[in-house]
Amino acid sequence: MVELVRETLHTSVTDPVAASMNFLNEVAGRFPDAISLAAGRPFDEFYAVEDVQRYLAAYIAHLRAEGVSEARLRQAMLQYGRTNGQLGPMIARMLEIDEDIRVPADSIMVTAGCQEAMIIALRGLCAAPEDVVLAAEPCYVGFTGAARVLGVPLVPVPETPDGLRPETVTRVAREVRASGRRPRAVYVVSNFANPSGVSLSPEVRRGLIDAAAEEDLLILEDDPYGLFGLDDRRSPTLKSLDTDQRVVYLGSFAKSVFPGARVGFLVADQTVVSAAGHRSLLADELSTVKSMVTVNTSPIAQAVIGGVLVSCGYSLRAANREKIAFYRRNLRALLAALDHHFSDPGITWNSPSGGFFAVMSVPVRADEKLLELSARDYGVLWTPMSFFYLGGGGSHAIRLSCSALATDQIDEGVRRLAALIADVGS
Repeated sequence: MVELVRETLHTSVTDPVAASMNFLNEVAGRFPDAISLAAGRPFDEFYAVEDVQRYLAAYIAHLRAEGVSEARLRQAMLQYGRTNGQLGPMIARMLEIDEDIRVPADSIMVTAGCQEAMIIALRGLCAAPEDVVLAAEPCYVGFTGAARVLGVPLVPVPETPDGLRPETVTRVAREVRASGRRPRAVYVVSNFANPSGVSLSPEVRRGLIDAAAEEDLLILEDDPYGLFGLDDRRSPTLKSLDTDQRVVYLGSFAKSVFPGARVGFLVADQTVVSAAGHRSLLADELSTVKSMVTVNTSPIAQAVIGGVLVSCGYSLRAANREKIAFYRRNLRALLAALDHHFSDPGITWNSPSGGFFAVMSVPVRADEKLLELSARDYGVLWTPMSFFYLGGGGSHAIRLSCSALATDQIDEGVRRLAALIADVGS
């Protein structure tokens, strides 16, 4: 029998953050009756298996109404298809209606989930050993994991309670450059970030674009939660403010439609100029990367998403009214439960203006050992914030998620958490 030495495998295999997330899933599997304030997935009851067939039929009917022949329709559904996908015009229309983002359809690549969009963007932009990417910290583990798999170094840019600051991005970029490395981009979740729940103010958004221009950076804007604010006020996406093509926009249908479709996209409308003077879109150049990763995104999965877009008049805001109301109720319920069950001034939490997450600071070490105790003896799950730091941090903080629960479960989950913290801290 072959035996491999674990230490000889790639660092992404032995990544402690990935191992920690696997541990969280393993604990959830061992204690299925625990209330999960850890899961950041959408609420199950919004979906029905029949939806897949209904949206697929809607897309096929749309293509036929557009005059697509049966032979072309068969190819569109069942053959490999265009590397960058077939939904570019539909997504461009959706972005204009919902987000006031105006980009050519050819600048849009349809990806196998937003995770692939991250991998493609990182691989395409970082070519030399000295190339690095800046990332708001705490940072979504999917992005740090993608960078680890590719061997792309990430440099943390600490968030404040109000999110990333333009002057901090400038300072870190200059420090990186002074060390002989080249900062290529900065990654940020602009609305209701995972894990912090923080959103950027309009002033900070404009300042970030200015800082990126000054430091010759691209901005990788990830926006999976932007629909789910606590009210109808909307902050402009960085991409909608982007007059200089500084922003590569990363999008997902996981929260607004359903995760099982595994369809995301990236908008890369930057101009690429070759040594010979040939000009092209960055999305076209990145298609070479995608062709070697997944060949193309499943046409059948794209058709399901296309059917959703056709059915909702290309407005996911309109299609998600029920979900928006539900997630608003749940976030308000979470914040109300924290107010009700925690009175110790040494225990604090933020109050996000939308999204799925809030962060609590606690006077005990919030690690895997405490998490297992919490699941086994108190019947509640949560996520250690230490999972989201590149170089250590978050040891006394936890992420709480309210998206996957029925509203009436949230108060009981927080009550159990309060009992845990009281007993461990006494």
